[in-house]
This record gives sequence, C-alpha cells and structure tokens, in this order.
Amino acid sequence: MKVRLAYGQSGLDLDIDPRRTTVVEPVHHPAAADAQGTLRTALRDPVAGPPLRERVRPGQTVAISACDGTRPQPRHLMIPAVLDELDGIVRTEDVVILVATGTHRGNSEAELRGMFGEEVVDTVRIVNHDARDRNQLVWMGTYGKDVPVWLNRAWVEADVRITTGFVEPHFFAGFSGGPKLVAPGLAALETVLVLHDATRIGDPRATWGIVHGNPVHDDVRAIAEATGVDFSLDVVLNRDKDIVAAFGGDLPAMHAAATDAARKMAMRPVPAPFDVVVTTNSGFPLDQNLYQAVKGMSAAHQVVRSGGTIVCAAECKDGFPDHGSYREVLSSASSPRALLERIAARPPTEPDQWQVQIQARIQSDCRVVMHTSYLSDSDLAAAHLEQTRDIEATVAEALEKAGPGARLCVLPEGPMTIPYLEGRA
Repeated sequence: MKVRLAYGQSGLDLDIDPRRTTVVEPVHHPAAADAQGTLRTALRDPVAGPPLRERVRPGQTVAISACDGTRPQPRHLMIPAVLDELDGIVRTEDVVILVATGTHRGNSEAELRGMFGEEVVDTVRIVNHDARDRNQLVWMGTYGKDVPVWLNRAWVEADVRITTGFVEPHFFAGFSGGPKLVAPGLAALETVLVLHDATRIGDPRATWGIVHGNPVHDDVRAIAEATGVDFSLDVVLNRDKDIVAAFGGDLPAMHAAATDAARKMAMRPVPAPFDVVVTTNSGFPLDQNLYQAVKGMSAAHQVVRSGGTIVCAAECKDGFPDHGSYREVLSSASSPRALLERIAARPPTEPDQWQVQIQARIQSDCRVVMHTSYLSDSDLAAAHLEQTRDIEATVAEALEKAGPGARLCVLPEGPMTIPYLEGRA
C-alpha cells in the first residue's frame, strides 16, 4: 500500500504493509466554495460581538497581527479581507501589519511578498516583531501566573487591534491561533521565557487539545484578555491548507468556536499504542527546520509505546535553524536525559529550551530517527538523533526487532492530525 507523506513541497511516497498498519489522517473537508465570501461572512456576522466595521471609526489607527512564515496561514486571503472591511473608514497609511514572530527570525521582503501578496506589501506598512528589540516594546504589567508582559509598541499604541491566524492542535499550548497572536507572537523575549518555562512545559496538561487548565494557554489567554483585542479572525484549514471555515468576533468566543471545529477535524482516537510510528511535520512551510519538526515527533509520541520507534520525515531546508538558541541548548548535554536534568536544575529559562525539553522527553522514552534533505548525519548526531535515507527499510527493521504482531502507525500529515489513546482525550 502506498501512502503519500507531506514532505517539503514535493512529498514522499511510502510503501507499507496494510495488514499491520494504521494510517491516521484528518477527516477530509473540502475547501470552502468561496473563501473570500467565507471570510467576509466571519467579519460581518461574527460569533460574538458586532461586525468589524462597527468597531472602527474614521481617524483611528489599526494594528493587525498575523502569523510568521513558518505557519501556513492564508495571509494573502485573510489580510485583504480585513483591509476591505476597513476600506472607507480607516486610511491605509493608518494601518500596520505586525508579523507575530515570537522569538523566530523576521521574514525577508521576498518572503513577505509570498506570504501577503504584492499589493499588500506595496500598500500597507508591514513590521516584523522583534522580541529582543527594546525600542519595539512597551511594559504592560504582570498577568496570569506572575508573567511579566512587554508587548509590541505599535500593537499597544494602535486604537484598534485585530488578530488573524489559523487554529490547529498545538503540542503544548493546546491549540494555535487566537490569543497566541498577542503573546507569545508580539511579546518580549522575557515574557516568552516565562510562558515557556520548565514548570509550565513539564505540566502534563500542557499538551495537544487542552486549553482550559493548560498552564501555558491559561496565561496566554489572560494576557490577551487583559491587554485588549478588539476583533479576532481565525480560520480552520484542511490537509491542502485551504480554508474550510472562518470565525470572527470577540476573541474568547471566536477561539472557542474555532478550536471546537479544529478538534473535530484533527484529533483521532486509536485503541492501543504502536511499536513504530512514522510521522511528518506537515510539509512546507511547517517542516522548514528541525525546531518545528519537534511538533511532528510529539504527535507521534502520543501513540507510540514506551521503547518504540518514531521515524520523522521533515525536509529541514532551514537547518536547525541557525538563528535562535535551539541548536546550542540541544547540544549542551551528552544525552536527552542529561538535557532534561540540566533544564530542571536551571532556574532561568534559556531561549528555545522549551522545544529541547519536549524533544528530550520524547527521546528519553523512545528511539527517534529523522529523514531530512538538508541536515547531515553529524548534524543530527549532535542533536542525539539518527538519520535514515530509507524510511521503508528503517521501518521494516524496527518492526522486525519489535517481534511478531508488531504494529505500525503512519501520520502522513504529521501534526495536522493528532492521534490519542481512547479514554485519554
């Protein structure tokens, strides 16, 4: 049986034995017949609160938050839809689009043109948020569970603040979208470090699909609600990254409706753990680096048995990446278990340690083998990972080692579908 894995922009074919394999994919939902009409309806007939046009007045300034280039948000559709609603009320020169990078690198002009489209880039001011640039940041106070909050100055000083994003299960924040477009998206490094500290990330409730009671999401939500969002627009995407549904309005109610839709589309129960799980990181743009590929590993870890094998296919065109501290933290100890001990013993949070903490926890429980096109064997060895050039041979070897009756699970879309053991949702 052939299974197509999402990998880069081209994909990979995997030949597997259907008698011992379970393939877990999102339930396919066709794209909305009229994407622009769907967005327009969400803006004019929101889940809660008045339409967007009733929330703005002439002479006001507007800040729009959008995902960075590592996320498949259909910005080229969503941002023009928002701008169309503002047309005739707010001047274009009074609008700023903020790329909610969190601690990621800013996007280049070429990337921005690909993300937003030529017309938006040429007519609207776009700013990459920089969590390390003090000139961009404003102190807001302490919110949630003792989180010191600095936010982007252009965001804070705007008269009207609009978040735009997409909602899918998230490996430690529960779900993406909504309040994450404020913090960590537009927050200072110091704020992000507290939101991602070892205690929060280590909490068993900081995982896929859990929002309320999740210490990360509880604080993220508290920050957005306390500092103010005037309107939010989120979409849910299918496996082709097309818009299936759109939700607009007051942030809490809008995000609740969007997460409910995403949960039904993207979370699937399985009856028992598997000996081997093949996963991806959903292809481009999500599998651009190893840092992001931890999400694919985490999706697989939900249903692999302790001591089993995860094979993760992620192109990693952007390497580890080179920016940020992920590579440095990942190679700072001799083993995954030593990394966990080091992180637990270190009071201050280091940038990117949260990703390392989750990865090390997975690697301490099972074997993880990568298939990449841009990272060498030695690169991966420094990350305590193996590399395979032949996924099918590695899977066959792992199944044989696991013994008669060994079972395989394949997640062709990686974290676009989150499997979970029945009774543990």
